Amino acid sequence: MTAQSSSVIESVSAAAVVAKPLVKSPKLWMPKRVVFTADALNEPFGQTMFERISALNLPIEIAKNNRITGLRGADERETYRIAKNTLAVVNAPPGAFRLQPIPPSADWQMNLAEGCPAHCHYCYLAGSLTGPPVVRAYANLPKMLEHTVTYEGTYPPNKTWQAPLSKNGESRPTTFEVSCYTDVLGIEHLTGSLAECIRYYGSREQAQLRFVSKYDQVDSLLQLPHNGQTRARFSLNAESIARRLEGGTASVEARLQALRQLALPRKLGGGGYPIGIVLAPLMPIPDWRNHYTALLDRIALALNFPCDMNAEFISHRFTPGSKDVLTQWYPNTSLEMDESTRAEKRNKFGGTKYVYLPSVMKEMKAFFYEEWQKRFPNAPVLYWT
Repeated sequence: MTAQSSSVIESVSAAAVVAKPLVKSPKLWMPKRVVFTADALNEPFGQTMFERISALNLPIEIAKNNRITGLRGADERETYRIAKNTLAVVNAPPGAFRLQPIPPSADWQMNLAEGCPAHCHYCYLAGSLTGPPVVRAYANLPKMLEHTVTYEGTYPPNKTWQAPLSKNGESRPTTFEVSCYTDVLGIEHLTGSLAECIRYYGSREQAQLRFVSKYDQVDSLLQLPHNGQTRARFSLNAESIARRLEGGTASVEARLQALRQLALPRKLGGGGYPIGIVLAPLMPIPDWRNHYTALLDRIALALNFPCDMNAEFISHRFTPGSKDVLTQWYPNTSLEMDESTRAEKRNKFGGTKYVYLPSVMKEMKAFFYEEWQKRFPNAPVLYWT
């Protein structure tokens, strides 16, 4: 890290105290408003969700014209509050059946819902989804799952992702990511959608499911017939970042205990899942080495048994559009989004995003790869971005 970047990013003493672990499960998200479209209720899985939500005594409306209205408030903050308290059960549009490549996370993106109940100040959905941040769960999910058969055996070209062939020369299973636009565990008690996906991919030999979460309600997943075809991943960060910027989610320690439960063999009362650690978004906060060393030590303590695990490292980035939305949603946030301390990158479509300076990225990447290898020599790092 250069002296200049250090002076900007590490503006407070490097003797910052590493916060002690907090064990806290969030309250289950109970939306104040639930709206079903008429088309969604025509789907058998939509009926199943209706019964599930009715059993929780939540108020349900039926939108006769298949449109969700009443989401706009007087300003962006009020619109945010209204939308974040609304669950809409709808049918995924035809475009959702045309899966998009999503390397390096997975081969293909298959969304079971859009919108998230959490309140993360760096939320990537702010730059990905348009309109009020309402949670939309898809009632035609079983049809979407069946359609993914047409993508099995296909692999988008990407040098940073896994090759189509495994080390023994055989085709590897095609991977499908279902948590790009939502936190699947955060809404599972309302929808049952994640369990539906796990059961489906448990029957597919040439396809694998991937999901990631910041919640810890995993009991309903432990006995599902996943057959090793679902990789359960948890997003983790330094304690101070999680407490400050990840509102409404489970504490880091609660996530670690949930991940441990999923990874433990079934003979020991666990779920026997392949698992993954997603360290994101990584930030060079003051004394970041000590904060992240403490996190890595806690991961090693929680996962102190042989398990099928890999890791993904994602540094913080933002776009001009996402910054504009996030500052409206969280006007008092302490999240650093200063373009003058960042490097500007452009994607193939001409869009701009701001990432950390090359010197900062190089130092952080070297640290995380070295420290991860020390603790988990048999758990590969899939990528750094």
